[in-house]
Amino acid sequence: MDFIRSAARRRTLGALAGTALIAAVVQIPASAGTATAPDKSSARAGQSSFSAADDDEYYKDAEGKTGEELKTALHGIISKGVTKLSYDEVWDALKETDKDPDNSGNVILLYSGESESADNNGGGVDQWNREHTWAKSHGDFGTSAGPGTDVHHLRPANVKVNSIRGNKDFDEGGEEVEGAPGNKTDDDSFEPRDEVKGDVARMILYMDVRYEGDDEYPDLEANDKVDNGSAPNIGKLSVLKKWSDEDPPDKFEQNRNQVIFDKFQHNRNPFVDHPEWVADIYK
Repeated sequence: MDFIRSAARRRTLGALAGTALIAAVVQIPASAGTATAPDKSSARAGQSSFSAADDDEYYKDAEGKTGEELKTALHGIISKGVTKLSYDEVWDALKETDKDPDNSGNVILLYSGESESADNNGGGVDQWNREHTWAKSHGDFGTSAGPGTDVHHLRPANVKVNSIRGNKDFDEGGEEVEGAPGNKTDDDSFEPRDEVKGDVARMILYMDVRYEGDDEYPDLEANDKVDNGSAPNIGKLSVLKKWSDEDPPDKFEQNRNQVIFDKFQHNRNPFVDHPEWVADIYK
């Protein structure tokens, strides 16, 4: 059984890498302020160094598990030996994790897809800031070290677009967001553009697994609701599952996971490595 699951893991990793490389055949160079989203699948081949053998070793405690048992095992794995960043250190981390593969002085903004100067960060309307995909008010964890600074769910975003998203849950529908074509919002939810729907889903589910209330942090749980307010919940789980399935990890997202593991927190988002685990846990 272990041999079969290990072989399956290797096939999954190979399939993901192959899909990302095929998607990266045609590239358009990015430049600061461009209105056209660069193809984020173009992260340089070879940057990711997480092999099938590394995968087997890192996730060995998850071997043969499913459902809540798998979730518990993954929580233990991704909670060990984690380096916690300060909120100021997040700025520098995002300049590495979300670097434009075609312009090393820029970062790719999550919702708009624009390539923006990495140094143009701050609070101005034309700058980028630190977007908490799991809104920090959902569980009231703020920006202190831990969930408030966990780079696995923090992404660069245009200040104005970030403000429009606010602390809304994720769901489908609404009016298109000004300055971020493809994104939609209504009174109680936000829908990201198609190219990052899976990224958002896997970030939210990472937070659900990573923070289980067994330390000083709240027990974060994704649910199938919107308008969750200050409760430690974010939805909509059924939609997030669909997004993860429809938008599998690409090379940019895989590279981001590796950079966080190698250079910053030294833990991984298991749903980027194994998107099939979304269905195994959230049935």
